[in-house]
This record gives sequence, C-alpha cells and structure tokens, in this order.
Amino acid sequence: MKDAPGERLTEAVRRTAAGLRVLDGKLVSAALEYGESPLTPRETTVLREAARGASAEEIAGRLHLSAGTVRNYLTNAITRTGARNKLDAVRIAEDAGWL
Repeated sequence: MKDAPGERLTEAVRRTAAGLRVLDGKLVSAALEYGESPLTPRETTVLREAARGASAEEIAGRLHLSAGTVRNYLTNAITRTGARNKLDAVRIAEDAGWL
C-alpha cells in the first residue's frame, strides 16, 4: 500500500528485489471480502472503457459493437455490481479490484 510506513515499503522493495512475493494484508482481506468479479470479460472491458470517460458510441467504435450492445453491457454491469448508475458501477468495480 502506498500509505504504508517507510520501513514496510523498504522491506517490500527488498523482498521483491530478492524474488519474493509481497502481499498486503488489507488488499488480501479486501479481495477475500469481494470475491470473484460478477462481471463477464466483455462487461469488464466495456466498464473499463466507460471509466476512462468514453461514451457508448466511442466504446462501440473501439470494440466493433453497436452502441445498443454497449449500453446493454453497461446495464448488465450496473445490475451485477448492484450499482445505482454507471459511475457507481465503475466505483464499485474499482474498489473491488475487478477493473
């Protein structure tokens, strides 16, 4: 974590340089709490593009889909994350580590 004390960051860098894995307890706990993503790979891709500020039409052009299909994927992502809207879905998915 970026806000960890300097000693922990230094130790993490040393362990990583030595080829060891470094796991933050808070991140592991969050991953276990949220579990696997409920989003399909395509919903994840579309939501990631929306998180970058792309419109449905822009996403459709990039992914070679119709704008209606993109809107359907966004609606599914909102439903699957339990969000109120697209921005809420992005926030939930980012917080859970799904994006």
